[in-house]
Amino acid sequence: MVVLFAFVAGVLALLYAIFLIFNVTSRPSGSPRMVEISDAIKNGANAYLFRQYKTLVPIIIILSIVLFFVFGWVTVGTFLLGAVLSALAGYIGMNISVRANVRTAEAAKSGLANALNIAFRGGAVTGLVVAGLALLGVTAVFYLTQSVALTIGFGFGASLISLFMRVGGGIFTKAADVGADLVGKIEKGIPEDDPRNPAVIADNVGDCVGDCAGMAADLFESYGITLVAAMILGVLIGGNMVVFPLAIGAAGIIASVIGTFFVRLGKNQNIWNALFRGVLVTAVISAIMFYLTSTFLLKDIQGKFAFSPNISIFLAAVVGLVVTVVISYITEFYTGRDKKPVREVAEASKSGPAINIISGLALGLRSTFPTTILIISAILAAYYLAGVIGIAIAALGMLSVTGMIVAVDSYGPITDNAGGIAEMSKLPPHVRKVTDALDAVGNTTKAVTKGFAIGSAALAALSLFVAYAEATQLQAIDVLKPQVVIGLFIGGMIPFLVSSLLIRSVGKAAFSIVEEVRRQFKTIKGLMQGKAKPDYGKCVDITTRAALKEFVTPGVIAIVTPLSVGFILGPEALGGMLAGSIVTGFLLAVMQTVAGGAWDNTKKFIEAGNLGGKGSFAHVASVVGDTVGDGLKDTSGPSQNPLIKVMNMVALLFASLIVAYSLL
Repeated sequence: MVVLFAFVAGVLALLYAIFLIFNVTSRPSGSPRMVEISDAIKNGANAYLFRQYKTLVPIIIILSIVLFFVFGWVTVGTFLLGAVLSALAGYIGMNISVRANVRTAEAAKSGLANALNIAFRGGAVTGLVVAGLALLGVTAVFYLTQSVALTIGFGFGASLISLFMRVGGGIFTKAADVGADLVGKIEKGIPEDDPRNPAVIADNVGDCVGDCAGMAADLFESYGITLVAAMILGVLIGGNMVVFPLAIGAAGIIASVIGTFFVRLGKNQNIWNALFRGVLVTAVISAIMFYLTSTFLLKDIQGKFAFSPNISIFLAAVVGLVVTVVISYITEFYTGRDKKPVREVAEASKSGPAINIISGLALGLRSTFPTTILIISAILAAYYLAGVIGIAIAALGMLSVTGMIVAVDSYGPITDNAGGIAEMSKLPPHVRKVTDALDAVGNTTKAVTKGFAIGSAALAALSLFVAYAEATQLQAIDVLKPQVVIGLFIGGMIPFLVSSLLIRSVGKAAFSIVEEVRRQFKTIKGLMQGKAKPDYGKCVDITTRAALKEFVTPGVIAIVTPLSVGFILGPEALGGMLAGSIVTGFLLAVMQTVAGGAWDNTKKFIEAGNLGGKGSFAHVASVVGDTVGDGLKDTSGPSQNPLIKVMNMVALLFASLIVAYSLL
């Protein structure tokens, strides 16, 4: 019955997504110039994704061969299913986004409400596809194999693709963004999204492959592996607790579908309130459905719970929903354009780039405090309510609203690109005013959903960590043992090492873009005067090659490190390594994404006419800060999420072999 409920909910999500695709694509796409620009973005994004998938094929084949000899064909099949569905979720999300952007720009001609409607519906396609495919994938594996353990292969495939897409997309988008800003805004003094800038199309492509495809794969992975972890821990309790996570996922999808109907502008024309209303309605409906499903399914299960089993599990799921709402407020407070922290960084910009950067770093570091308090409070509450299974249920409760959260996130790059198309097509000022309003909120939604992704990644990784401890029968980890201490240090170091590699990759790729943009301005006569067209394709090609060259190494590190520590130092040392990576990866992700988001909105705050506006000394300082933050908030920071999950998933997949080897 529960499996059928999950299957129906997953199909409902995909059918509604198909309806929204037809609804969005049936809207007018504007003038030939608008279509030309949109097609350039679409072609660049598709070319990048296909080349990325082509690069991944040999890696997938090698891993499939290894898994076949170690675990057999069934695990290989589930691994490939997870990888394919994760890649498919990213691909569908990216493709609807590059079709919704031009239609959002065209709809902006008739007002804010129409443009918001198309942008959000385009984002909702991505959200529903992510949740629907993840739930269907795990449900199908469980139904066909009748084994919870075999769903681990699915999670590993999803995790691996997520890491590669997050890293590759992040390098692409920020290399193009930084290169375009440094030459266009600072050296040439031209606006953002100016068609004279050779890197402007690459920048717009990056929004699609990074913020749409990358985020979709990231949250597909979190959703899928949390289902897997919760089902594995549910085996310890037995009964319907094994399939209850599927019911939670199904309830969240239904709530997300209903929530999409509540995203509409009120009389005050507040875009953020319209989007956040959808999130709140989804959370409330989810809570109601959690209560109904837990009451129906969990009356007769046994275990140590704070209250009756159904009430304890229900409240643990509600803890996850509360985290979703609160972490949104925390992130919006630290990164919102009109909030006090961003205004403080803006004031610091009057003293130059160095003080801007110092202020932004301090803000990012400070933001780890409330976020950490929130996560540890959630862990304590969930554990008190239902023990270790409560932590996994809290993570699942948080991720159950993935459909709505990804919809709000994908809205951001759609409106960003819509603004670029409006600028490059020279649409009237009132159109650009509408797209600017949408884009300003889009910056906040992207920051807020990054906070959600980080929080959910921490809880998901912790759930996997608990599942690993159960699989290896670790009752405790003795931090006085030298091998455990070594594991802790290695785990704590890996997120810093990967951050270094990714930031360096962004810097190297951005340098290549800067050189290319400068070259074109020097060699193409009439480009600065708008009498000649730049070679957009060259910049897209440079960023594509740079991203594909650099994105494999972090994935190799994430796979090799836990295996090396586990087989050389033992399962307890590997447990220490996983604990160290979760803590430092989580804190680094928070610090980098908040600091980067604050720098971004500091620039937007000044560009709105504050502190001298565009071209002022404070504005130049804020652009420098924003370029520093770009690699942090969109590449290194978000990549910590799949990094820690991949390492935990690898440890869980090979747990039995590591234990057997340690006993030899």
